[in-house]
Amino acid sequence: MGTKIFKIVNISITFVILIFIISTLGTVLIKGFPGIFSSIKSPELLFAIKLSLETSVISTLACLVVSIPIAYTLSRYNLKGTNIIITLLRIPLTLPPIVSGVSLLLLFGTTSFGDFLSKLGLSFIFNIKGIIIAQFFVNLPSMITILKAAIEGVDIRLEYVARTLGFSPLKAFCKVTLPIIRNNILAALILTWSKALGEFGAVLMLAGAIRFKTETLPMAIYLNMSVGDLDAVMVSSSILIIISIISLSVFELADIELYK
Repeated sequence: MGTKIFKIVNISITFVILIFIISTLGTVLIKGFPGIFSSIKSPELLFAIKLSLETSVISTLACLVVSIPIAYTLSRYNLKGTNIIITLLRIPLTLPPIVSGVSLLLLFGTTSFGDFLSKLGLSFIFNIKGIIIAQFFVNLPSMITILKAAIEGVDIRLEYVARTLGFSPLKAFCKVTLPIIRNNILAALILTWSKALGEFGAVLMLAGAIRFKTETLPMAIYLNMSVGDLDAVMVSSSILIIISIISLSVFELADIELYK
């Protein structure tokens, strides 16, 4: 295959897929976007938006707090069985979300561990805490993967130099490594938050789809689709699409800044 033909084939496939994606999402936006402004005062939609934003932000911050020390451990310490640890940590990344939800439901609903937490007042079944833990479980591996790669890209000798100047290991990490990977952290936050906002399968199994209780935007789509309210479905879907577009745009800007 000649160079020109090879180039034409690659570009053609790229634009065909691009048109397919734009057509698919555009169909939803054309039908749903005009109704956003008229539906935005709906108590149900406002509840779904508020709950989605609150839970996704909390679960994303929880992922960040846990991911940084895990990513550092996997990047900087020579542990025995590191590959096995990484594989186990990434299992939720490859599982269907609904399987993750079933696993969480069984853990918190049928085990002595779940009973123990319930006695402490920590119930995760059919409530908001269940939404957060489901989002956390599903999205944690991807954030760990991103931050691990970022930390590995930082020369460890920079931390050693900081420690020779009197910095503790923690201070060296905070003053040297964290500023270097700040754009990676921002990108990880954006992607994780966007995924948490749209999480459905795991949340459905653990927290359920209860109007005005566990009704996030994906749940609103599910509930309104089940009763045939397509207008509400289009509006909720359009909101999620718009948020995804904005999130990816910010991610790309962060990525550009990273490689300047």
